Amino acid sequence: MKGFRSFLLRGNVVDLAVGIVIGAAFTAVVNGFVNAFLTPIVGLITGKTGNFSSAVFKVDGVSFAYGQLINATISFVLIAAVVYYFVVMPVNKLHERFKPKEEPGAPTKDCPECLSTIPIAATRCSFCTIPVGPQEHGVPTQKAYPTR
Repeated sequence: MKGFRSFLLRGNVVDLAVGIVIGAAFTAVVNGFVNAFLTPIVGLITGKTGNFSSAVFKVDGVSFAYGQLINATISFVLIAAVVYYFVVMPVNKLHERFKPKEEPGAPTKDCPECLSTIPIAATRCSFCTIPVGPQEHGVPTQKAYPTR
């Protein structure tokens, strides 16, 4: 029971629960906006006055409620747009603002033995520990191997 309680009280579980509740409330608001304002506008454009969500077509006595599909599609697009423009973009900008600046690194070269990248001023490879001499024009001037 103690493990379950600590799992439930972790910050990420509580944050997820709050996010789901807020998301459900936001979805209800967007669906209300779509049903109250956008559906009648689409209905006026297509010649269906009033509630467009009740629009259907019939094939062999089977009703297809395409108005509900259009409502759901409009709601999805609106929710996705709001989440992208009011959540994702600002969070990305905050991450960029507080991201540590990358300093240009020191020039590097490849170790002739293990091909790891090491600083050009290094005299010994930090990965395979062989002595590494100075380079001219990208070619090692000496081939140094460890002696035992």
